[in-house]
Amino acid sequence: MNYIYILFAFLVGLAITVQAGVNANLRQAMASPILAAAISFGSGFVALLLLFAASGSSTPSFDAIKQVSWWKWMGGVMGAVYMITVIVSVQKIGTANLVSLSVAGQLVAAIILDHYGLLGFAIHPANGWRLLGVMLIITGVLLVVKN
Repeated sequence: MNYIYILFAFLVGLAITVQAGVNANLRQAMASPILAAAISFGSGFVALLLLFAASGSSTPSFDAIKQVSWWKWMGGVMGAVYMITVIVSVQKIGTANLVSLSVAGQLVAAIILDHYGLLGFAIHPANGWRLLGVMLIITGVLLVVKN
């Protein structure tokens, strides 16, 4: 395993938790979870456009874009649902509860996607060790949420 990717994954986890608080504060300032999410996505969109321009990557043709299946465009919609859920929920259930429940849901989905190789992922069977790990994490989530 390349340790730089492990470090990046950990740092992204830290950033997502901080992002929840930042966006919750933006919601208070804007008095709207939807507007706060739109602003958050908008600033992210601008950052990604600048990164894309700086990368020198080529833009796909319009014909190539038209060939993309409809469901492949749904990542942004899923991100919007996630963002609004976080903005609305974080101050109601707390950051630790929100993050632990989110991670548990992500892990369950990841095990299923990996096991069956869904959405183009490489197959990584859900063996006993992986399932035990998921069960331990879910047990940890229950302990975090119990308080």
